[in-house]
Amino acid sequence: MNDVILFDRDPRYIPRVAAVHDMCGYGKCSLTAAIPILSAAGCDVCPVPTALFSAHTRYSVFTFHDTTEILDGYLDAWRKENVDLDGVYSGFLGSAEQVAIIKRLYADYPHALRLVDPVMGDGGEIYATYTPELCEAMGTLVDGADVLMPNLTEASMLTGRTYPGQNIDNAEVNGIIDALLALGAKNVVLKGVDRQDGIIRNYVASATSGASGKQEIAHDKLPFMTHGTGDAFASALCGAVMAGRPLAESAHIAGEFVRHAMESTQFQPNHTERGVSFELNLDELTRLVRR
Repeated sequence: MNDVILFDRDPRYIPRVAAVHDMCGYGKCSLTAAIPILSAAGCDVCPVPTALFSAHTRYSVFTFHDTTEILDGYLDAWRKENVDLDGVYSGFLGSAEQVAIIKRLYADYPHALRLVDPVMGDGGEIYATYTPELCEAMGTLVDGADVLMPNLTEASMLTGRTYPGQNIDNAEVNGIIDALLALGAKNVVLKGVDRQDGIIRNYVASATSGASGKQEIAHDKLPFMTHGTGDAFASALCGAVMAGRPLAESAHIAGEFVRHAMESTQFQPNHTERGVSFELNLDELTRLVRR
């Protein structure tokens, strides 16, 4: 594929992005990641909190508050104040009904980029608060997505396939990507193929070129894993896209940002549960827009 630029940014302009995600009081994910990462990339982040958690769902004890009932009024207030948006970046949802909230944003801001991280699960498992109804509703956001960013678990759920594990060959990658494009995604970034060779691979493809024209983005794999890398990657990718960088380049920037952040993370207490510590690496994203 030819690397596509999705947002033509005036270097003097700060784009506004609605981040439709949950907020965790403890644990580095969702809005806790999206707000600082997108801000570092020069975006005005407009949070739409889909749920409030005391901590993310990898912890054995957490509180969960679904915010569905307040969101229509929340967006009504935006319209009354003539809030405008350049992008809608969606992630973790609190209920199936919240898909309608995202579609309302699409209707209210038809010119805004649709940046969809279909957060549903990882490692072949669905997240604790997700229902079959929510997963089915999430699938309706694929059609028309300017960028769809699933991991292999989520890609399998969206396409009705059995989760194949992380070690898949090129033919399986092509089959998954083409299936996602057939559902209406304009561009796909498939995350986290791990062939146990010390490399993590992400794949970028567009509807115009299909899976046969995909680009492979490879990064060195670190010898440990931690929570929140998917949210950090998606947020950094969205930030790079809104900085005017081409999509495949944005995926590379996001992957390197996460790798460098993980190198910092290993020295932090309780990092396996708490998540990726990206604070010391935010300057990588600031450099994308620094004049």
